[in-house]
Amino acid sequence: MADLPELRIGIDVGGTNTDAVVLGADGQVIAKAKRPTSPDVTEGLRAALDAVLGELEGGWERISRVMLGTTHATNAILERRNLGRVAVLRLGAPATTSVPPLSGWPDDLREAVSAGEAIVPGGHYVDGREIAPPGLDAVRRFLDGVEADAVAVTSVFSPAGGEHERLVEELVKAEYGLPVSVSHEIGSLGLLERENATVLNAALYGVAAHVTEALVTAMAERGLGARPYLAQNDGTLMTLEHAARLPVSTIGSGPANSLRGAAYLSGVSDAIVVDVGGTSTDLGVLAGGFPRESAAAVEIGGVLTNFRMPDILAIALGGGTVVRNGGIGPDSVGYRIVREALVFGGATVTMTDAAVAAGRSPRGVAGWRERLEAAVQADMSERADISERMEDILERAVAIADETVIDAVDRMALGRTDRPLVAVGGGAFLLPDVIPGASRVIRPEHAEVANAVGAAIALASGRVDTILPAGDSRSEAIERAKEEAAARAVAAGADPSGVEIVDLLEVPLSYLSQPAVRVHVKAAGPLAR
Repeated sequence: MADLPELRIGIDVGGTNTDAVVLGADGQVIAKAKRPTSPDVTEGLRAALDAVLGELEGGWERISRVMLGTTHATNAILERRNLGRVAVLRLGAPATTSVPPLSGWPDDLREAVSAGEAIVPGGHYVDGREIAPPGLDAVRRFLDGVEADAVAVTSVFSPAGGEHERLVEELVKAEYGLPVSVSHEIGSLGLLERENATVLNAALYGVAAHVTEALVTAMAERGLGARPYLAQNDGTLMTLEHAARLPVSTIGSGPANSLRGAAYLSGVSDAIVVDVGGTSTDLGVLAGGFPRESAAAVEIGGVLTNFRMPDILAIALGGGTVVRNGGIGPDSVGYRIVREALVFGGATVTMTDAAVAAGRSPRGVAGWRERLEAAVQADMSERADISERMEDILERAVAIADETVIDAVDRMALGRTDRPLVAVGGGAFLLPDVIPGASRVIRPEHAEVANAVGAAIALASGRVDTILPAGDSRSEAIERAKEEAAARAVAAGADPSGVEIVDLLEVPLSYLSQPAVRVHVKAAGPLAR
């Protein structure tokens, strides 16, 4: 089989649909499918995988990689289900004691996750000096008194020096045999947000194990010998081993996949991307082919975190959004659209119906216009006194939707109007052909499965966010940060020979006794064979 071209499968689990594609060796889409997302997520994943495999009609042995973007972790946090109990350790005493761990968490999430919290001696100042040696005996006394599935360790300013966290990690693994989540691998400098992300990561170990087992089992049942990967929130991939250690990185992978897929399908690297789904529309910005990242803290399940996420604006507008006399949404028929919308013979007026009435339909559909006209005629015959109401309602719904999208584009554009807008997602046909704030509207082929394409073409990456001295040793320290970012990319599955530094941000810090800079480095490269 060595002479046959390899194939790649990308799968993206969304709120309404689970999409899957197969890419050929030349990067062309050779099979695609959409299936409703199932309540347990996994059944929809299997259905989408079976659908694209069925289109191939053999040749499965040529599939070398399967990439999955999933909402398992997000759903577990939002629904407070299947989360592990976490012993929360902060290394910072005698500093940082005035604001204890998990401050500000919603009561139900804290109750579901926390096995106990403690602040023990340890941590560093911003210039690298120790606050105190790590209190290993205090760590033992705390862990002896709790029953936990995992331990989350957060040390003050650990992104600038993670040795205290590593010492505690070694102790916990050697003496207690528990998995450990260390904050310098997860978040950036801010203590509370980094601690929150580290605790969520530890709580998701069981969820990650379930996802990876489900994917591996589904592949084995179908005789696929491909290597599996999971998509993460910056639009890149990681191995299952890496995902098992950093499951919180899978949160937000869906929008990132859509942006990467939009860049790939359109050939445009700087653009506004609008992904219209069944329930909501996500807007993001491509910068150099990668998602623009949010500069603000990101809230997940009511908890503030500071790990990198794409800058996404979500609005309650999708193909299944319910249309009423007084306006649109925010509720949606979601995956039930195929039996409830008027164009499918149902009885609920949706944004899909309004768009079709305005002459906006996806390519290749048959019978939508006829079924919609029949529904409008039936409405006229049943209620002659208000016979024009249905048409008026549909027309007004499109006007409201267009105004909503134009406003959202204006908010994401930040004053620039020279970038194109790439319309993707199953509901992209809802968008008008001209949108103020964008130079033009691009509708690439296979746009309805851009998220799955984004998963299939993703790179592997690693990043470092730290504080370095600004003196004579600055250049050497930045080179070491680049090497660390590259090493993390390789650990995530990248081919060492193809790893490049794709982002380097250096910010001088004020009010310190010694000059220092904050450095963020991101490395990315193609997957190793």
